[in-house]
Amino acid sequence: MPTREDPLVSFKFGLEIEGKLTGFFTQVSGIGSESEVIQHKVVNSETGETIMQQIPGRLTWTPVTLKRGVTSSMDIWEWRQQVVEGKIGEARTNCSIVAYAQDNTEIARWNFENAWPSKVVGPEMDAGSTNYMIEDVTIVHEGVERVS
Repeated sequence: MPTREDPLVSFKFGLEIEGKLTGFFTQVSGIGSESEVIQHKVVNSETGETIMQQIPGRLTWTPVTLKRGVTSSMDIWEWRQQVVEGKIGEARTNCSIVAYAQDNTEIARWNFENAWPSKVVGPEMDAGSTNYMIEDVTIVHEGVERVS
């Protein structure tokens, strides 16, 4: 009989760049890939019937967006600055998003190839607010694999 496994519940997400944990994030979205769908018309040689086949075309990797509370760490901004200065060769790096359980054990990991930050957005600020300041980073990459 198959073992029942409940869905994973994650309490925090870490970003590792070249194996070094750069910080924790409260939200992560966009992990995935998509194939363009190409319709191909085929004629059945026996019946003469026209059939539309759908075949995979160009593969694209979706950008990943992470959100976190602003801290004194400048790591994301420094990484983005490499791109701003045209140092894309230095900015491209392998990284991982790691999901952690409540007891801080790793429960899932996605590895990204040749990733770099395409966008960083600072916090919205309101003197009358009691909310935490949140910053966003969007990372583009050339491949993702879920390894655990």
